[in-house]
Amino acid sequence: MLHLPSSAIVPVPQQSCKQRSWQRRAIASLALAALSLPVLSSPAMTQELLRSLTVTGQGVESIATTKAQVNLGIEVQAKTAKAAQAEAAQRSNAVVDLLKQRQVEKLETTGISLNPRYSYDNNEQTLLGFTATNTVSFRLPTNQAGAIMDDAVGAGATRINGISFTAADEVIAQAEKQALRKAAADAKAQADTVLDALGFEAKEIVNIQVNGAAAPPQFSTTTRLSGVAAFDAAPSPVIGGEQNVQASVTLQIRY
Repeated sequence: MLHLPSSAIVPVPQQSCKQRSWQRRAIASLALAALSLPVLSSPAMTQELLRSLTVTGQGVESIATTKAQVNLGIEVQAKTAKAAQAEAAQRSNAVVDLLKQRQVEKLETTGISLNPRYSYDNNEQTLLGFTATNTVSFRLPTNQAGAIMDDAVGAGATRINGISFTAADEVIAQAEKQALRKAAADAKAQADTVLDALGFEAKEIVNIQVNGAAAPPQFSTTTRLSGVAAFDAAPSPVIGGEQNVQASVTLQIRY
């Protein structure tokens, strides 16, 4: 039997409860980390995930325009800035009062300006006076637009800066939904046609992108008026026509 000298015996240190508890927590953490490691996919699985087809479908919904968005201007010229602004304000108030009486929608002031007018002769600048301009916009039923614009000119308006035609908000909202449905169905039909032609079968849609639905208004040109004589003969005809609401949907389909 081998006897070691007492000096060769290395005592094993006693672990405290705190050290043993720390070791248990470390072992548990390592075990959880091992469980959470990602499982490497096989090449076949990776290839299957990469096999996808991306298509974009279009949808259009046509609706009748029933509203006219009108922008009117009041332009006044005078020798002094005060006189020009005072007359523009007087005419603008008369036009606004008329429009309020007719109960137009979304009435608002869209611009106020006051600018000097000069003449140039032999490189000399001469002040001729000032031009004051006020503009207002409003919405109303299209079938009332011609008569109200005529009356607004009689009240003091001097310009029709623009007119656009649109449908009622609730009609546009419904048309946008229909356009999106058509766009989604178009995208799916395209994907089915392509995959069927190539001998594949759609498995699932992995991504959907909605590019939105929009209803661009139809604009007319700006018209400058020279008094009430422009509308003496008969009320101005205003015809809105149709409005197209467009939408697009993009699908990514795994096959």
